[in-house]
Amino acid sequence: PDRTTIMNFRHLLEQHQLARQLFKTINRWLAEAGVMMTQGTLVDATIIEAPSSTKNKQQQRDPEMHQTKKGNQWHFGMKAHIGVDAKSGLTHSLVTTAANEHDLNQLGNLLHGKEQFVSADAGYQGAPQREELAEVDVDWLIAERPGKVKTLKQHPRKNKTAIIIEYMKARIRAKVEHPFRIIKRQFGFVKARYKGLQKNDN
Repeated sequence: PDRTTIMNFRHLLEQHQLARQLFKTINRWLAEAGVMMTQGTLVDATIIEAPSSTKNKQQQRDPEMHQTKKGNQWHFGMKAHIGVDAKSGLTHSLVTTAANEHDLNQLGNLLHGKEQFVSADAGYQGAPQREELAEVDVDWLIAERPGKVKTLKQHPRKNKTAIIIEYMKARIRAKVEHPFRIIKRQFGFVKARYKGLQKNDN
């Protein structure tokens, strides 16, 4: 097919949100086949950069993208939030937002409601206290902040149990990184390819 055919097909997916419907259908098939389990969900988010230059026809950056600071570095773009099946490592939930959206704000949208536990990094500290998550009855396996882990390791014998628990949490949530690696390294989605969140979401 030529470029116009592919573009028209992409527009159909976008206008009718067919990509989302396909995503849900595939997940349902996987669940029915016993591939996708429901006991646990791993959650995380990653920043996808967008062009920050204003050297374009509109002389402005994409208004739906925003900047955020991670560590000591500023990033401009969008953020992909995912919920991953703890057993299979397959993604069952996806939400896209501007990069400045706090990870915690989308946590409720990444859960399917049948989880027994939720695993996340330290950026999700405080999740059990959130009003919108008050009725979520799960075991929260959320990592301690790096500063606290560093303090624990200063007295390894005294804090042996706490340190082991942190290592176990890290091993459980490691699978959540795999979908990001596939998206960015295999599919080349390191940068947003289109303007606007909806186009990139589809």
